[in-house]
Amino acid sequence: MKEAIRLILLYAHLIGFALLLGGAVTQWLTGKFRVNTAMVIGAATQVVTGLALAAPLRGEGHEPPTAKLIVKAVLGILIAGMVIPLRKREEISKGHFLGILGMVLGTAAVAVFWH
Repeated sequence: MKEAIRLILLYAHLIGFALLLGGAVTQWLTGKFRVNTAMVIGAATQVVTGLALAAPLRGEGHEPPTAKLIVKAVLGILIAGMVIPLRKREEISKGHFLGILGMVLGTAAVAVFWH
């Protein structure tokens, strides 16, 4: 049962990533740097599912390194903090937008390459 819940959370976490990255790439291609709804939903999904994924793993034998969890949590919270408050603005600065995109890609790199 725990494994099924973990897999469902992981699936939702990946969908959150897809929404966040897809929304950002869409805005990049339009040339108008703004936070769209997909980015907001993706960022919120990433934080919620990431915390839920980390919690049940304690003592289960497949616990990721604590430092990795902290880095991913900090990046997720920073991304959400850069996305959610600016969701109603018509446009944000290019630097702010590229910062969001860089942290999204950095978070994925931490997840994939840090074992």
